[in-house]
Amino acid sequence: MHSFPINLTAIEQRIQEIEPVKYASTRNFKDGAVTRLSPYISRGVISTKQVMDHSYSLQLPAFQTEKLIQELAWRDYWQQIWISKREGIFQDLKQIQMPVSNWKIPEAVIQAKTGIEAVDQAILELYETGYMHNHMRMYVASICCNLAQCHWLEPARWLYSHLLDGDLASNHLSWQWVAGSNSSKKYYANQSNINKYFQTAQEGTFLDVDYADFDRMEIPSILKDTLHVETEFKLPEAGNPQLDSSSNTLVYNYYNLDPYWYQGESVQRVLLLEPSFFEKYPIQQKCLDFAMGLSENIPE
Repeated sequence: MHSFPINLTAIEQRIQEIEPVKYASTRNFKDGAVTRLSPYISRGVISTKQVMDHSYSLQLPAFQTEKLIQELAWRDYWQQIWISKREGIFQDLKQIQMPVSNWKIPEAVIQAKTGIEAVDQAILELYETGYMHNHMRMYVASICCNLAQCHWLEPARWLYSHLLDGDLASNHLSWQWVAGSNSSKKYYANQSNINKYFQTAQEGTFLDVDYADFDRMEIPSILKDTLHVETEFKLPEAGNPQLDSSSNTLVYNYYNLDPYWYQGESVQRVLLLEPSFFEKYPIQQKCLDFAMGLSENIPE
């Protein structure tokens, strides 16, 4: 199981432990040398630039750091699309997803009972830790969108709500990429692919087919039952904080918990958790608790 410390020293130590060469060669594998930094980047505790600067400081040949830099660039690219398209990222962006049989999510996915061992294990780990490997996210999205024929939005909301690194841009636009509404083709992975990268040896599942078979597959029976997912959580009681109207005020939020923002300056620091935002884009309690823990790194 993966853990994510909230102490700033431990977080910054993770930056120092990045191994770009191992990352490039193993990142798609279950136990690959991924950075485990995405929850801190998504909450604004550290930046993609910090990670990039550290990578460059290692003075490795460019081709050895290229994959890590590319992944940082993808994250920033998704953010720029969100800035540009705004609410447009919550709709099919480039083309209509087809075919779509429902706007729900397979019950088997929610219950971690798809019968795909690696997938079910990863979903249970997601529920417990708030983490899912990026490669596995693509597998889950493909099962929901391209095999169960669910529109991407509902399952994307479900995954976002559970992720400590929940980022509406990266999450929703990646789901669209898998579903083919933000890319030139759909993404598929068969059982052989999952076995290779997640160290299983399953056979006989609904994914145990050749890639040429995906386009003509019927919805697997295990995926036909679908449902809507409700997310319940409680924002902390804020009371009626006394604010100084004469002070310059910095307003932090779920996406900006930078402990070095205007460091050392005499300002009033306020963490704003706007209820309407979380009603529209709900998260699980563990995600909110994680963010609140990270906020403790911000002085005063």
